[in-house]
Amino acid sequence: MPGSLDVLREREFRLLWLGRSLSAIGDSLMPVTTAFAVLAIGDASDLGIVLGASMGGRLVFTLAGGVWADRLPRRLIMIASDAVRAGAQIVIALVFLTDVVAVWHLAVAATIFGIASAFFGPASTGVVPQIVSASRIQQATALLGLSRNATELFGPVLAGLLVATVGYPLVYTIDAASFVASLGCLALMRPLGVVRTQTQSFLADAREGLREVFARPWMRTTLIADAFANFAIAPYLVLGPLVVKEHLDGAPDWGLMMTGAAVGGIAGGALVLRWKPARPLIPAYASLVAVPLALLSLVPPVPLPLLMVAAALFSMSLVVANTFWQTMEQQHVPNDVLGRVDSVSWMIALVIMPIAYVVTGPVADEIGVRPTLLGAAAIGFASTVGVLLSRSVRELRRLEDEPTPEPSREAFGSEGELPDPVPLAPRP
Repeated sequence: MPGSLDVLREREFRLLWLGRSLSAIGDSLMPVTTAFAVLAIGDASDLGIVLGASMGGRLVFTLAGGVWADRLPRRLIMIASDAVRAGAQIVIALVFLTDVVAVWHLAVAATIFGIASAFFGPASTGVVPQIVSASRIQQATALLGLSRNATELFGPVLAGLLVATVGYPLVYTIDAASFVASLGCLALMRPLGVVRTQTQSFLADAREGLREVFARPWMRTTLIADAFANFAIAPYLVLGPLVVKEHLDGAPDWGLMMTGAAVGGIAGGALVLRWKPARPLIPAYASLVAVPLALLSLVPPVPLPLLMVAAALFSMSLVVANTFWQTMEQQHVPNDVLGRVDSVSWMIALVIMPIAYVVTGPVADEIGVRPTLLGAAAIGFASTVGVLLSRSVRELRRLEDEPTPEPSREAFGSEGELPDPVPLAPRP
């Protein structure tokens, strides 16, 4: 394990990791808090609307976020995004504190939150290859995920206790403070120069990002599969709290399940911190069979300990899949288009997830909770099996295993000025 932490010797990544970890403390409180805040003033359909608003805001603006992540200094984009998200959470804390909260308040704030995340995500993905050497990219990605899941070990349980004792305003305030802490760490990083050496129209930038994605068969295949997998995941997040509320002990038990998920995430993070398979996408997608299993654990709900195990496997599989996929993206995509490629990837993978959030409640009302969960499980299983049939997915290799890898180097410059050209990873 000590050798896997070598990436923390790189100062800029150390600051990035610290900021992301502090932000994750607040984020770990929000799944439980948001679910039961909405259910306290609405129903499962309202929860789907709020979750869909967040995902929809991110989806609509994610391509713009990618374009600007390749045009502007990525560190500054991340700072601005953190500031916006902190402001949104403070507003929600105030409407709860003044007892005027309504579902639409939560939906609007979720939309703003999603828009800010649409800019933060591509910038954050693109920053890593700028500040981390190529051989340490998987370590960096895994460590960011591991610290996030470590905070989620206690966050959901703490959120359940805080909701039951002091109420929602304090939880939203804590999350806002965590974004301010992240902003501070980013401000301490040395300025990073932009990665573009030429400019063109917004539409031309967007088209270039789309071309880069569709030129890679492995990306096309996995992103289509991801879209269906995410469609299947939505009912777990919408109906899971409802099932726990009706059959178990509500927020505290959902918090325990989310703690189980955090344990699985930590285990997955520890695994990918060390494990470097030659063909990463095979174990990445094979592990996602845990998604339909988690859905089936709610039909009918198995005892709480088994629900926690299912949640742990669910989270572990997502960490493994996301880390391996993002490592391949960061290694195989040139850095000057990485922000746009990442945003297009998110857009395709998430395109039907907001719809899934919104329709899950009405569909469950119409056909029942159990049939809805069974249908989602079937979709999740089909997407997992289908993606592994693709030769381009099975044969994609790590660049370190290739005979002529081109490592990245750190590139710093005054923000707003062009640094020396950054060496780009070879195209597949």
